[in-house]
Amino acid sequence: MAFSSTITASDNTSSKIVKYGTYTNADSSTGGNIDTGLASCETMLLQPTGSAVIASMPSVYETLPVAGNTVTIVNTANEDGYWIAWGY
Repeated sequence: MAFSSTITASDNTSSKIVKYGTYTNADSSTGGNIDTGLASCETMLLQPTGSAVIASMPSVYETLPVAGNTVTIVNTANEDGYWIAWGY
């Protein structure tokens, strides 16, 4: 399994749905698709985890808003982290 993502929580604000989760890379993977569980993703933030200094920040490889639940990200090889997405 090279890249995987998981939804860990969901919340509704007054006008948007917010989903939270994690992503995991293995086998020198440098990104993949995050299933946000949203019909349309308007904003996504990525936060890498780990004890070492992050050489480069992960990025969303899409033009937002994204219709559909899948958002592609690009990151440093084997980097894991958290994500949060807002939309509908």
